[in-house]
Amino acid sequence: MIKTVVLLSGRGSNFKALLEADLPVTFTAAISNRPDAAGLEYARARGIPAIALDHKHYQTREEFDAALIHAIDGTGADLVILAGYMRILTKAFVEHYAGRLINIHPSLLPMFPGLRTHEAALREGVKIHGCTVHFVTAELDHGPIIIQAAVPVLPDDGPDSLAARVLAQEHRIYPQAVRWFAEGKLAISDGRVNVREDGVSQWVLAAS
Repeated sequence: MIKTVVLLSGRGSNFKALLEADLPVTFTAAISNRPDAAGLEYARARGIPAIALDHKHYQTREEFDAALIHAIDGTGADLVILAGYMRILTKAFVEHYAGRLINIHPSLLPMFPGLRTHEAALREGVKIHGCTVHFVTAELDHGPIIIQAAVPVLPDDGPDSLAARVLAQEHRIYPQAVRWFAEGKLAISDGRVNVREDGVSQWVLAAS
């Protein structure tokens, strides 16, 4: 049971999906930069330590991330999961947790990094959209990909309907990625993630 910390900024729907997946991990804390984040209340209801670390109380991003590192390391975390954490991390933070910091992004990376991915997908007229779980690196939304899930873009889709279908896939693949990590099945080679299942190495390119 690896010790895991979740960072979130809002409702924490992916956090809930992780908790409901019966993963071989122990959640040692949920931390948010927003004291009013609904995800913190959900953590408290599940008996998980909930820590509010308001970024507005720090003068620089570096100072805040240093405090965040202190809080995470105080829990003995082996893995740090970003679940709707809406802050850009400093290079020092990312390097401190290299290889044990993962994120889920609502697009098929490397397409549409950053915010408003569903609007971007509709604007560009793509026929397939989706989500990506990846290891975090200093380059925003460009870390080695663990697993992806794709959904069709329907003719009558708007941002909300497309987002809802993508979110359902997020809730499916994020627990799978965390389970692989916890079971020691993930390894990074040449910028790609290798997954070992039943003693056999394979490249997981996509999940549908």
